[in-house]
Amino acid sequence: MPRVNDYLPKSELEPDRDPKRPSNMRLGIWIVVGAIGLYLVGSGIWGIVTAG
Repeated sequence: MPRVNDYLPKSELEPDRDPKRPSNMRLGIWIVVGAIGLYLVGSGIWGIVTAG
């Protein structure tokens, strides 16, 4: 016996996307940029602490 889900289009089975949520690509870019910024701030603080 076929299930009801077999007749529904895939778009109706998936939950609606939150329009406020950023895309995965934008999220990945922010993670990379944040990691680079954190490295630069950390190396700057390390340079001040070691007076070098």
